[in-house]
Amino acid sequence: MSGFFRHTALPLSGLILLSGCIDMPHPFSDPGKEGARLAANAPPSRLDIPVPTDSRLSPDAARLWSKDVAAELLQQTIPAMAQPVRPGDWWLKMRADQRGDQIVPVYMVMTPKNEVRATQEGEPLQAALWTAADPATLSLAAQDAAPKVASVLTGIQADDMEKDPHSLKHRAARVYFKGVTGAPGDGNISLSRAFAASFRNTAYTLQNTTENVDFTVATTVRLSPGPAGTTGHPQQHIEIVWRVTDKSGKEAGAATQLHDIEAHSLDGYWGDVAVVAAQEAAGAIRQIIDRYSGRDNAPLPPPGTGTGAGTGAGAGKAAGEKQKS
Repeated sequence: MSGFFRHTALPLSGLILLSGCIDMPHPFSDPGKEGARLAANAPPSRLDIPVPTDSRLSPDAARLWSKDVAAELLQQTIPAMAQPVRPGDWWLKMRADQRGDQIVPVYMVMTPKNEVRATQEGEPLQAALWTAADPATLSLAAQDAAPKVASVLTGIQADDMEKDPHSLKHRAARVYFKGVTGAPGDGNISLSRAFAASFRNTAYTLQNTTENVDFTVATTVRLSPGPAGTTGHPQQHIEIVWRVTDKSGKEAGAATQLHDIEAHSLDGYWGDVAVVAAQEAAGAIRQIIDRYSGRDNAPLPPPGTGTGAGTGAGAGKAAGEKQKS
């Protein structure tokens, strides 16, 4: 096999997936917070967070709580805004329930019709600590709430997809491959052909035009001077980036392969290097599309089923609650 692999300590282990904060099978690595930023596809176009009126906080502290929750939801890639409810928007109603000497933050995801779609509870806090409204306390409550609310919104999106016969839960994604640029030798052609061959073995449809596509894949290759190598032979650093965008041009994720190779060893024929690199990239891109599209997410059960529409003692109260903005 090519020197590309003989001089790489962990062949293709440099594949980095930016497709969501999830555990990846070997050889993929945890993409971290930046990966999560690139990946999510929240159901509402905007989630309003008005200042809560039943928070057991002062008006200023209640306003700070709503801002903190909005900021933390943005970190979860939810398009949240601390503002009054606007017509047509989903929104988050928040309140604080006192249970004995504890305060339990309650978060209700509201539909544009002002109906409670789901309820989540935060971790209980000492009542005295809550009413003191220390900014650090409110920030911790927001950090606790954000992933719970994001999970609910993911389930709502999956439920909507389940009901839509044209959604990606019920059909293969249509993918357009723009090809490879920047590779030395015959890399642009070899990588493109190998990727097309590998990706056609997945459940997705690879098409030759951009008409009605769900995702587009574009690949770039960059070479830069590398370390001298253990035997003093010059090396180059190669970076192959497989970038995925959705039909609106928003980035869905990226898979990056990083390697040190013998200098100029890929200036000619890529051969098996292109095949193996493309095979691994095809699998990575499939995972990006799966996670971004939400096709594998579990739908949130309908309200009132008792299996996901709410939690804890506050859920029963919220399940039938309506409020006009």
